[in-house]
Amino acid sequence: MPALVLLGAQWGDEGKGKATDLLGGSVDYVVRYQGGNNAGHTVVVGDQKYALHLLPSGILSPGCTPVIGNGVVVDPSVLLSELSGLNERGVDTSKLLISGNAHIITPYNVTVDKVTERFLGKRKIGTTGRGIGPTYADKINRVGIRVQDLYDESILMQKVEAALDAKNQLLTKLYNRRAIAVDQVVEELLGYAEKLAPYVTDTVLVLNQALENDKVVLFEGGQGTLLDIDHGTYPFVTSSNPTAGGACTGSGVGPTKISRVIGILKAYTTRVGAGPFPTELLDEDGEALRRIGGERGVTTGRDRRCGWFDAVIARYATRVNGLTDFFLTKLDVLTGWEQIPVCVAYEIDGKRVEELPYSQSDFHHAKPIYENLPGWSEDITSAKSFSDLPKNAQAYVKALEEMSGAPISAIGVGPGRDETIEINSFL
Repeated sequence: MPALVLLGAQWGDEGKGKATDLLGGSVDYVVRYQGGNNAGHTVVVGDQKYALHLLPSGILSPGCTPVIGNGVVVDPSVLLSELSGLNERGVDTSKLLISGNAHIITPYNVTVDKVTERFLGKRKIGTTGRGIGPTYADKINRVGIRVQDLYDESILMQKVEAALDAKNQLLTKLYNRRAIAVDQVVEELLGYAEKLAPYVTDTVLVLNQALENDKVVLFEGGQGTLLDIDHGTYPFVTSSNPTAGGACTGSGVGPTKISRVIGILKAYTTRVGAGPFPTELLDEDGEALRRIGGERGVTTGRDRRCGWFDAVIARYATRVNGLTDFFLTKLDVLTGWEQIPVCVAYEIDGKRVEELPYSQSDFHHAKPIYENLPGWSEDITSAKSFSDLPKNAQAYVKALEEMSGAPISAIGVGPGRDETIEINSFL
């Protein structure tokens, strides 16, 4: 009954897609359990690069069944477009399963997201403008539209009317926008029903039966630990739970069935959007990390903010997720630095703090305390084992492992599927 959770241990964009894809050939199901098309994954297979936004990375592995769980919010137009693009490139998408309990991102959710963010001005959160937050808000307010509602026109009409009663008041009276017609929304949503029907099922039953039959199930989180709605840098967070607990609620699989929790760590740190970032670099080092690492958001197209590795948030991720292993990515990007600073603690109000402060104000004012580790100049992209790495690169990995609180079981030394050093098997 091997069930594994794979999630981001920083602010997202750590390379989860590559890690999931590497395991895809060894697992039977890959499950997205939260988020929506605000979480992009880049997977490189041979000379082919795939940018996935909503689909689980396992869709690129022929023997794997990709699953969109009940905790995901689904934009039907984006999903169908992504499926079409993969089909045109010869990828078989017929095995995809979608939970009937997943919520639909409606056109009015996208509209509300965009106008609200503009209205906030300098206080904006930095959302992707794709309707993710308003869809989760509708879910919690119990006026959400679920995938299964597409197959009952009467219920769909009632739910859209209920949702738009308040939203049209908001749009017309506060934001000076035109009201959205109920009939128009219902017609658009019904247009997706037939195309999605072959994929929609009771994924909770499917996944639990798979585990009972000794199938290997991998749960894939979007975003990262520090963007978790409960455990992240609130309010500069996403609207769901990318942390390990979210895998259970977002899939309907109980926690006693989870056997391993793998955190993905980038060898440095990045984040997209607003919010505190203690190790952020606004100098030539930051620009070099951005350029060499290709740090541009897969989904947003925005440049990522870059900084040195932060061991404080890595330790925090280990604690709140119960991590059993780390997958360290993009070690190759650090090649060429004579010295590589690593944040080992913060200074807050003149005091050294070694754990993430619970106070938002304290975290905003945290200053990184660095230790410099010796760098390396050798190309490491062809390394096949840990011993192939330069001594200083080995020492860097070991130092990060000790500081972060869980073993590093795999290392990414390049963007390709085969450019990975496996130290300990995840299965």
